[in-house]
Amino acid sequence: MRPAVFLDRDGVLNVDVGYAHRPEQIEWVPGAHAAVAHLSALGYLVFVVTNQAGVARGYYDEAAVTALHRWMAAELAASGGRVDDWRYCPTHPDGTVAAYVRTDPWRKPAPGMLLDLMRHHDVDVAGSFLIGDRDSDVEAARRAGIDGYRFDGGDLLMAVTRILAGRRAGATALAGAGS
Repeated sequence: MRPAVFLDRDGVLNVDVGYAHRPEQIEWVPGAHAAVAHLSALGYLVFVVTNQAGVARGYYDEAAVTALHRWMAAELAASGGRVDDWRYCPTHPDGTVAAYVRTDPWRKPAPGMLLDLMRHHDVDVAGSFLIGDRDSDVEAARRAGIDGYRFDGGDLLMAVTRILAGRRAGATALAGAGS
């Protein structure tokens, strides 16, 4: 079993410009490539979980989401990072495309995407966590039984480094308390 890091996409890996669905719309968050490479090197499974209401709103289709994720994965791999799997939720209760108008157990803050990834991969739940830029991301993590951390911008590698140091310190404190 391996621990996993679940990353939100827009606002964590790339600047949230609103309904990004083409490579030319992607502006990487500082440190995103290095953070994914660092997590991969440490042996974490790296997953991306993203709400994509733009599909439900008719701004783009699922093929555009899939193509963009392939491109993003290649860009991250070129820097030594690896995304082990992707999940996205194309639905929204207020959408305009009838096939995608619904409340969905995959749409964060629901934990469906995270739970699906945990079912399909050998995930060490206790060692796993999520990084998101919204309270709904952190809530999805809580509902999935993992820690969630809010990323409010800046350098993603620095944020990951702080999170990992805090998690190590917490684990050390717990181990010391049991002595």
